[in-house]
Amino acid sequence: MHGGKYVIIEDGVSIGKNVSIGHHTVIHSGTIIGDNVQIGSNAVLGCQPFQNSRVKHKVRAQKPLIISNNCKIGNNTVLYAGSILEEEVMVGDLASIRENTNVGNLSVIGRNVIVECRTKIGKRCMIQTGCYVTADMVMEDDVFMGPEVSTSNDKQMGTGTRKLKGPYIKKGVRIGNNATLLPGITIGENAVVGAGAVVTKNVQNSTTVIGNPARVLKRE
Repeated sequence: MHGGKYVIIEDGVSIGKNVSIGHHTVIHSGTIIGDNVQIGSNAVLGCQPFQNSRVKHKVRAQKPLIISNNCKIGNNTVLYAGSILEEEVMVGDLASIRENTNVGNLSVIGRNVIVECRTKIGKRCMIQTGCYVTADMVMEDDVFMGPEVSTSNDKQMGTGTRKLKGPYIKKGVRIGNNATLLPGITIGENAVVGAGAVVTKNVQNSTTVIGNPARVLKRE
């Protein structure tokens, strides 16, 4: 292991072979790091979630964060306990990944992306700069999400008691810059969402939608 200056590694951390850690990084107790992992400076890895009286879901202590072989973690990232990064995941500078999230092999979580809790991201996904990935969301394999895409999971905007449910994005979907996806919708396989679109209802497989509210442009 090659460690920078002022690195803090708490008790019970497991670190594999050929791992590099940048200056001022904190690795919390129990975190598991595989082989050939690169970690930037000022990162916080394996922190536990917390709440106040307004948070609806009950926050519990989480299992350790797992960072698999050949992952690359940028500067100033925050990765919570209870999440799993599979092999060769890249997390850009300033990104945050909350608890109980799984990120599949070879996926890219871009710079300043926020991934909320209880979310599943498939293999080979590309989530570009500044995206907001809401809690309770599923993204299958080979999804492309352009910069600043926003997703949501609460139709009642904090005023009701319905279970939170983010979008379900199926395999091969491509989503353009600044698109907005509303709660509970499904985007079908190989669909395309145009830049700036506001998607309020389900999109069928191999369909392109554009506009606000999103309307069908073509179907293959």
